[in-house]
Amino acid sequence: LKFTLDCQQPVDDHIIEVKELDKFLKERIKVDGKTGNLGEKVTVTTEKSKIHVNAESPFSKRYLKYLSKKYLKKTQLRDFLRVVAPNKTTYELRYFNINEDND
Repeated sequence: LKFTLDCQQPVDDHIIEVKELDKFLKERIKVDGKTGNLGEKVTVTTEKSKIHVNAESPFSKRYLKYLSKKYLKKTQLRDFLRVVAPNKTTYELRYFNINEDND
């Protein structure tokens, strides 16, 4: 299983650091009910503004979204960014669309 977390927009705007999110995921992902137990079953790698999570054991894409939201909450960015799934194996961090059109 391979999942991708694309942080292009916030990284370009210097709002988040990919290294920090990568470190957060490595510390928080649970394998066999324990954190910090990645071993060879789960690998987290970064490539520019993308984070790739490869899992040999069963791994839920929804769990990656949950952890991403926790990170945004921790860094107080949850009000500005959301986690969106453009396809089956990818999540993107996007800004909320704030439209102030007065008709």
